[in-house]
Amino acid sequence: MRAIILSALITISIADHAQNQVGIFIGPQATKTKYLILNQTQKNELRYGFQAGMNMKVPFEAPLFFAPSIFYSMKGYKVTYTEFAFPPDTAATNNQTTIHTVELAALLQFDFSNKPGHFFIKGGPSLDFQLFGKEQFTLKSGSVVKRNMKFSFGDYGHYSANMLAQFGYETVDGFMIFAQYTHGLASINNADGGPQIRHRIFGISIGKYLNRKKIVIDTRNKE
Repeated sequence: MRAIILSALITISIADHAQNQVGIFIGPQATKTKYLILNQTQKNELRYGFQAGMNMKVPFEAPLFFAPSIFYSMKGYKVTYTEFAFPPDTAATNNQTTIHTVELAALLQFDFSNKPGHFFIKGGPSLDFQLFGKEQFTLKSGSVVKRNMKFSFGDYGHYSANMLAQFGYETVDGFMIFAQYTHGLASINNADGGPQIRHRIFGISIGKYLNRKKIVIDTRNKE
């Protein structure tokens, strides 16, 4: 949590520079995982969530920009087991989770044009903080268990890492729309010999830069 607060303060301090643009964004996403038990892929279904946060656009060397962001992301997965899995339980036949996370991303943005309205791509790594979550699974006996996810050195992990990729468009007035893919690099499971659980997320978001200066074109005849 200290790392999240520190990163937010750094972002705010960077935002004070006049040339830096600060934006907000929100949008839905479809989430699942790459779920492996003993190198066997487990059947996985989509869950739906959303992300919302703040991003920046910092001049670097046009058309390249530094584009950090900090955002909330609601993730999860629905998996059916063919092997024993801990967590959640060696007697579980499936598991459905909802995970609340905060993500810190250090991205680079490439603009396809120097015009105010243009397409762009972004890419780079992110750190993922799993704050808390819920899970629901069915045991072989048929009983259903609903509980909070347990985060510890021998259960689910609080931290993971991802690679992010975005493709989008910025308008003259500073509005933005972009599609995003999240590819989990690290497992969110800490249990020795347990499943490998890596995020896979597709989403689309809309947003706006709050301090973009409006461009006014003088169309008057000049003598």
